[in-house]
Amino acid sequence: MSAVNRQIRLARRPVGEVGPEDWEHVSEPAAAPGEGQFAGRTRFISLDPAMRGWLDDRPSYLPPVGLGEVMRAGSVVEVTESNHPGFGIGDLVVGSFGVQEHVVSDGRGALRIDPSAAPASTFLGALGMPGMTAYFGLLDVGALQEGETVVVSGAAGAVGTLVGQIAKAKGCRVVGIAGGAEKCALLTGELGFDAAIDYRSEDVKKALRTHAPDGIDVYFDNVGGDILDAALAQLAMRARVVVCGAISQYNSTTGVQGPSNYLSLLVRRARMEGFVVFDYAPRFAEAARELGAWIAAGRITVLEHVVRGTLDDFPQTLQMLFRGENTGKLVLELV
Repeated sequence: MSAVNRQIRLARRPVGEVGPEDWEHVSEPAAAPGEGQFAGRTRFISLDPAMRGWLDDRPSYLPPVGLGEVMRAGSVVEVTESNHPGFGIGDLVVGSFGVQEHVVSDGRGALRIDPSAAPASTFLGALGMPGMTAYFGLLDVGALQEGETVVVSGAAGAVGTLVGQIAKAKGCRVVGIAGGAEKCALLTGELGFDAAIDYRSEDVKKALRTHAPDGIDVYFDNVGGDILDAALAQLAMRARVVVCGAISQYNSTTGVQGPSNYLSLLVRRARMEGFVVFDYAPRFAEAARELGAWIAAGRITVLEHVVRGTLDDFPQTLQMLFRGENTGKLVLELV
């Protein structure tokens, strides 16, 4: 009897927070690979804040997920059958395969990974898109220089933990902004940040004046909203603001809150620039080599929040991102 492929599809476009009614759980026979294709079983699924934006029908750097389509997601699959010369049975492969238990692929956009180099889930995190995002966002867009002061919001998340550690590896002072005393203690303890600000219990604007008295040289923004405004008020001359994300705004039903302190960019001769990590795809191998070397040397600690469950756990696991319940890279492991 052929295997059953269980999938999570988009049933309707959410308004505000994504709810269970926005998803459709579908089962269908697993497809067999054709010529030049391989079939695989999903082992790990990546959960990322950007997923919320993919659900809205509006122009973006990727087309929205269509109604009735399998939810877009990066994942690691184990090859179970292959008619493709580049992939053999038992290989672990990372790619954008969607939220489903079984996949068939022609290999485009797929990368065979070496589980002896790092755990498979790490290729969705520190050695995957979050790692690439942190590396190119900070070093290329942020044009980081040794000795500068770096502030990163969403500092306990998949990208934020790496931004701070890369900045430390490059000889900078790092201040992280996160929610809760436990996360802040992790930043200044295990991850080696110089200071951490708990936005839930502290006045962020005042705390930035304390921890970055000479101003912020690079602000890496993952959250937008009021925290972005507070950072803009504390910029140093010629500062760079890296716009990576705005998770505080993704579920808004009243429109995105723009920065009211944007004139600080003029006064401080600063710049604010957004970026999309896919633009750096030709250089991903370069970043992976340096990140891998830092991890091997113990200069970067990989933090992963792995939820072990079934495909049915995807909707509630995704919500962890928007409730601040994860630390580091959030991954769903199918068991």
